[in-house]
Amino acid sequence: MPNSILPQDQVGQDIFNAISSFFCTFGIGNLLRKCNAQKEKGVPIHDTFKYKLCNVFSDRSMYMQQKTGSFRESFSKNTFYRFLNSPKTNWLRFTTLLSKKVADKIEPLTDDDRINAFVVDDSLFERTSCKKTELGSRVFDHTSMKYRKGYRLMTLGWTDGNTFLPVNSCLLASSKESNLIGPVEQFDGRSLAAKRRKLARTKGTDVMIELLRSALSAGHTADYVLFDTWFSSPAQLIAVKNLGLDSIAMIKKSSRIYYEYEGKQLSIKRIFGICKKRRGRSKYLLSVNVMVGKEKLPAKIVCVRNKKNKKDWIAFICTNPELSEEEIIRIYGKRWQIEVFFKTCKSYLNLISECHSLTYDALTAHVAIVFARYLMIALEQRRNEDDRTLGEIFYFFTDELRDISFGESFQIIITAMIDSVCAIFQPTEEQLELFIEMFVGRLPEYIRNSLAKAALVA
Repeated sequence: MPNSILPQDQVGQDIFNAISSFFCTFGIGNLLRKCNAQKEKGVPIHDTFKYKLCNVFSDRSMYMQQKTGSFRESFSKNTFYRFLNSPKTNWLRFTTLLSKKVADKIEPLTDDDRINAFVVDDSLFERTSCKKTELGSRVFDHTSMKYRKGYRLMTLGWTDGNTFLPVNSCLLASSKESNLIGPVEQFDGRSLAAKRRKLARTKGTDVMIELLRSALSAGHTADYVLFDTWFSSPAQLIAVKNLGLDSIAMIKKSSRIYYEYEGKQLSIKRIFGICKKRRGRSKYLLSVNVMVGKEKLPAKIVCVRNKKNKKDWIAFICTNPELSEEEIIRIYGKRWQIEVFFKTCKSYLNLISECHSLTYDALTAHVAIVFARYLMIALEQRRNEDDRTLGEIFYFFTDELRDISFGESFQIIITAMIDSVCAIFQPTEEQLELFIEMFVGRLPEYIRNSLAKAALVA
């Protein structure tokens, strides 16, 4: 593919070289073929995909390129949109396989004792209008606590404590007919298109398990699954354990969810009320062992107090009761990286603003390509920061990048407390901007400059 879409300067050439290297190293063309994205004749899918991936680093959209006469690619607009709208491409499998290949490059750079984790969360994928957008819905936004138009982007990620990689995702529509705004297309129930749409209208907790199954079947490994209060029911903890994974999650302060403590079924509020708290300068307030669900899954609950408000506290649950309280808090701090990922995708990688397609297939393709963009820059960031990526000599004589510390995780958790009623682990805009600034600041200069220009234009 020609380098016409990128700025014709040194930054553009560096970006083009990095993208070409990414495609060659990870065999993007072969992955696309494995996921049924292929053509018998005409322009290779590989070129169309690369064009879409590069779009974020240019100062003009495809529409503006055509309008100004600067669109010089070897394919037409119709070819491009047929690529996005194809119902046969398995984009969930594509991002899962690509992220596994990138993870294989990163995992050898850290010690075998380091804790790797899956992180699950959702974020609002907002659309200004959904009347003609397939499966467009009114969905509940956990941040604003209001219903919005669009989808919930359920995402599974992987982290080693330093680098976050998106693994796979699903754009969730509403399962209630009353909340559906857009049309619902009908497909053969045996086809990929039908299965994709069925998953979109499945309960979020079930979709989370399906995403984890897909990751595990592709060869991804992790020690824990991290998630917040929206997914931390006893049934979900047991479902994750049945996959062979332990969970660390924030507990919902509900009077209707019970845990077995000392032979009695008690809510977390009741357990907190009757147990003696640790005093002084303790790193945590309370730690108790409980049983979860009818299966009596052993777990440990750790409570942390908000030092700025002594009446406020939050609780974490870990299905590995042998893990220390400090480690539970430290490992859960890694969940913050998915918040930075969502913000980066929306602010710099055009997750929301770039694609105006009306079909569910095209929106799914767009999300997968944005994930590929993030995987590329996350790898470039790691290469820019970690000298162990340079070769065998550097691998043996350079220290590995440090993992997140207990103090950092504790500080993140304390500053993220909202109130004692909801106990929602959501960062403020100021906190997110700080973490975004840190993430972008660790990127190679040519990528940083290119993303900054594109963000200004957007």
